Amino acid sequence: MKTFIDPRTKAVVGMCTNAVRDLVGKGVREVRAHRTVSSVTTMACAAMIGASIMGAAPVVKPASDTLLAAPASVENEQVLLSGSTSGSYFWDDGSGRQGDTGQPAIGKPMQQGLFASPSWPLGTEGYISYNGRRAKFFIGDRGPGTPSSDGVMLDIDGKTFADLVGTSWNSDTLTVGGSQGHIKVDYVVTKWGDGPGKRGEPVPFSSAAWSNS
Repeated sequence: MKTFIDPRTKAVVGMCTNAVRDLVGKGVREVRAHRTVSSVTTMACAAMIGASIMGAAPVVKPASDTLLAAPASVENEQVLLSGSTSGSYFWDDGSGRQGDTGQPAIGKPMQQGLFASPSWPLGTEGYISYNGRRAKFFIGDRGPGTPSSDGVMLDIDGKTFADLVGTSWNSDTLTVGGSQGHIKVDYVVTKWGDGPGKRGEPVPFSSAAWSNS
């Protein structure tokens, strides 16, 4: 917020400046004689200026100048598909722990943001939302398997899953703290991948849509 001095205040400042300048312009002898007058004049000017500023209405910059623009990535985002589904979590790093079935199908190392889908093309990108929290993803693996027949259409990487539910990720046991193994999420697809798979609403792993080229 900016506060500007109104015309009345400017006039007062001008008068005071001229008065002080006149006093200073006189000889030393006259300045001594008018010392009291000078002090009174200075105090009066200060009081007048202060009162004028306090009484002046502040000028607020328009809201459009202070609002932060939305990130370009959000403004230009293209929603290709949106919906909701249940999501489980996994962490396939090739260690064989916790049902690990090997390195991700896309050929990249396991990492945060890498999700698995039973049908979407590999390389598909988007984001999911849960309880006000949002996370980006790209499809880099296949799954869930059998659970997808019961409506669990996304396997979320364990670290992202932990962030969404507000708990910790145990990298030794590859498990999320707490008792939640599935959560209901909203998803948005912003880019379809070029890898094998089927675009559109997710379908169970048993449909073999993941093998479409």
